[in-house]
Amino acid sequence: MALDAALSLFWRKGYHATSLKDLEVALRMKPGSIYAAFDSKHALYLSVLERYFLRTRDELRTLRDGSGPVLKGLAEHLRGVARREAHDPGRSACMLVRTMLDATAGEAELGARARSYLDAIRDEIEAAFRQARADGELPDQADTALLAQRYQSNMTALRIEAHRGLGDAALIGLAEQMAQEIEALGSARLASPAQGINQ
Repeated sequence: MALDAALSLFWRKGYHATSLKDLEVALRMKPGSIYAAFDSKHALYLSVLERYFLRTRDELRTLRDGSGPVLKGLAEHLRGVARREAHDPGRSACMLVRTMLDATAGEAELGARARSYLDAIRDEIEAAFRQARADGELPDQADTALLAQRYQSNMTALRIEAHRGLGDAALIGLAEQMAQEIEALGSARLASPAQGINQ
């Protein structure tokens, strides 16, 4: 699909470094067809960014739909991120984070859209932690907003380390430590979630 090809290209090269010629080759479309279908490079990028966001959001939503403990699902998600990155020769940091950081003053819409999507993803993560608390996996006083912020930061850090070229074993080991911290929240029923996630 054209959007998937564009997503892969933009994610790998970034918005600025991706030329119209690059898009022609990746999408197998002539310039006129690209503009007829997507209006502009800017509009195409916004569509791709939304697609990336929806994929990430839907993946996180499944963590609340499973039959197992939510904390276990959150931990496995971190392990899965590291495994996918370890087997991907084109490792790249989170597309939303890259867009937010790379957007120039004249591209305020791109940066704002990326920030809003990151906020929405954090909301999904917090919803998972709230469910874990409601299910008795976390103590009643657990700060789910803080836990979600830390979890999203860990996801971002994993992808940045992958982008930097951290070795496969080290990347998987880092994710394992993060995952065990999440699992420890459930096993210990700690009174302070902020302390528990750092142990």
